[in-house]
Amino acid sequence: MVTATHEASHRLFQEHPEALTPVFEALGLPPPVKTDFHELSPDVTEIRPVERRADTVLMFEPDMGEHFVLAVEAQTKKDPDKAKNWAYYVAYLRAKYDLPVLLVVVCRDRSTAAWATGPLESTVGPWTSQVTRPFVLGPQTVPEITDAAVVAQQPALAALSVIVHSQSPRAAAILETVARGLVSFEPEITKYWFEVVEVGLESTPTRQNWRKLMQDVVTHFPGHGTLFEEKYLEGKAEGKAEGEARGEAKGILRVLEVRGLALSDDVRQRINACTDLDRLNDWLDRSGTVERAEDLFTEY
Repeated sequence: MVTATHEASHRLFQEHPEALTPVFEALGLPPPVKTDFHELSPDVTEIRPVERRADTVLMFEPDMGEHFVLAVEAQTKKDPDKAKNWAYYVAYLRAKYDLPVLLVVVCRDRSTAAWATGPLESTVGPWTSQVTRPFVLGPQTVPEITDAAVVAQQPALAALSVIVHSQSPRAAAILETVARGLVSFEPEITKYWFEVVEVGLESTPTRQNWRKLMQDVVTHFPGHGTLFEEKYLEGKAEGKAEGEARGEAKGILRVLEVRGLALSDDVRQRINACTDLDRLNDWLDRSGTVERAEDLFTEY
């Protein structure tokens, strides 16, 4: 079954293959550049009734150097059946594209990461017919990002760090650092990365801590119940009943409340009384970053 972690992994590596930096460093290759990649079909099914799909399959084609195929999988627990599928993925992609294949597996906990590293062997008696050795992006190989400057330079790696180290004793410090670094981007970029991380954390306790750090109300991952989506849908639902302006006002108030900012009666009345949609939209954008609710009105 495709989980939220699988979807986040697919989106992350499909759109930001620079998150594979630890892999390329370990292989002694130059840092990955997005223009060197293009996505391939993740369907590795032949003419059979059983469907097999890798999470993400990318072709790495630099101007100079070796070309190869990357298959990226997210794995949250030990699964012998998945290990068999991995051997199939590698063999199938190698035969189909006539290129070397690198299997990368993303894990959140150390025991799963240690298992996924392999070697995963197919043997008969003393003879080994096939060996699968994934490159694992897990707590042992992905750096703990605790410098906001690194987040600003490498947001994809920072997002991966939060997901991979979500069960680490230092998870809280990593979350805070990455959150601070992400708010340095334009609002739409910040929203995107906050949601990549939240969806990747799935049902872990760390997700609740991340939600406390999230700001604003626009979603990039519909259907996953992220905080952005909840507040956005709440505002829209009320907007249908009370009018668009009223819905915008409700959305602003909800964001401010979620962030724990004090709301005076004067602030509530001013927001609820406003019927200027442009102004309300501006307040909604700013509600995720102001230090005090009253700061919404400073430029007017």
